[in-house]
Amino acid sequence: MIYPRLVIAGVQSGVGKTTVSLGLMKALSNRGLRVQPFKVGPDYIDTGLHYQACGHISHNLDNWMGDDKVVQTVFAKHAADCDIAIIEGVMGLYDGVKTARLKGSTASMAMLLKAPVILVVNVEGMAQSCVALVKGFMDYEPRLNLAAVVLNKTGKYHRTILKEHLEEDLNIKVIGCLPRHQEIYMPARHLGLLPAEENHELQSTINKMADLIEENVDVEAVMQLASQAEEIPAFGSYGWPIETPAGRGIRIGVARDAAFTFYYQDGLDYLQELGAQIIYFSPLNDDNIPETDGIYLGGGFPEVFLSQLAKQTSMLSSIRAAHKKGLPIYAECGGFIYLCKNISDFKGCRWPGVGIIPAEAQMGKNLAGLGYVEAKMVKDSILGSQGDIYRGHEFRYSQVTGLNPADAAYSLSGGKGEEGRRDGYAQGNLLASYAHLHFRSNPAAARKFLESCYRFKEKGSHDNEQTD
Repeated sequence: MIYPRLVIAGVQSGVGKTTVSLGLMKALSNRGLRVQPFKVGPDYIDTGLHYQACGHISHNLDNWMGDDKVVQTVFAKHAADCDIAIIEGVMGLYDGVKTARLKGSTASMAMLLKAPVILVVNVEGMAQSCVALVKGFMDYEPRLNLAAVVLNKTGKYHRTILKEHLEEDLNIKVIGCLPRHQEIYMPARHLGLLPAEENHELQSTINKMADLIEENVDVEAVMQLASQAEEIPAFGSYGWPIETPAGRGIRIGVARDAAFTFYYQDGLDYLQELGAQIIYFSPLNDDNIPETDGIYLGGGFPEVFLSQLAKQTSMLSSIRAAHKKGLPIYAECGGFIYLCKNISDFKGCRWPGVGIIPAEAQMGKNLAGLGYVEAKMVKDSILGSQGDIYRGHEFRYSQVTGLNPADAAYSLSGGKGEEGRRDGYAQGNLLASYAHLHFRSNPAAARKFLESCYRFKEKGSHDNEQTD
């Protein structure tokens, strides 16, 4: 099939590929096109921004956490009904897993999906050296279809002489020259850009990005490049399971509000495909968890909302009561620290958490964890059996202290820290850790979690029968 598609890549982080991606998504949507966004890598925040730009849920494409077949099928499933797919890259074009060369990089994704690449270059403070830079990116991987360049933060020289030199010397089209645009500002915090849920100026900013693209990029040429993408297979239905007995009719309560936003959409989709029903609730605003057979507390920014979370004493009590009854609870990163006894914010102020993990969480000024990790189960749990290995990602500024090493959930390798370091907490019906898992890429973990929820549901039904 032919899926019109493009990858927006950068020579490094911070060169403007998010501005180009969001601006293009909005500009194309304004023309009446159905735009399907994707994000290379494990980023949660950019996918939320994509949705605000074009009105369609963005999906992560990650061929380290998941294999190539998972990525191809996720892409084909969601790109099938769109007019154009825009894939925003991660970091620099060739930056991937530290120990695996191009694995996990934007370049590997573009080659896997046979997608043309537009390279964004910040030319501020650069002249003819830009030609050498772009030539290096073109020559480094001959299998890559590096089709065009967008120059960012340009002056008159860049828009005339440098553009001409790039096109004549390298035979590559300069498809746009963006001027300096100080009026376009994206606020950020410790984990990256401010999430869409909290950025009240986001739509205005995205509109400005779209205007910037319309005025300075050849959008018609962009569409033509996308339509010339090579034909690729429909990839079948890898990873699309039939409902399982353990998943059928299971209700999973998923915490989702401004404090808990970090979820992989395809991970949630996978739980539903296995037969589960997703019921969203808000620890910030609701008094109680919903009537469910399991709880999933994702990551996000609970550290920014500690005062409000602490005031929701009824919600805290509701989670504690559910835990006491044996309700399976799975938590990642922000959800992990929320379940701790106490949480100290960046100023050192101490706030109460749920309290079902006997530990203290402390926010710090320095990065405490970053990168892809392999998580090996050190004991049987609601998510797996001892020795099971899952792939995930961590990105955090907090530390959890006071835990007994014997209560750890995983032994981690990769990321930031010593190999074999202990992570998380696993006891009975509870597993919480800093590792974010992509359930479709770790199907055994998803199925094991639903099996745990199924056993809880069956036990409740049995208890009710005995009571009757």
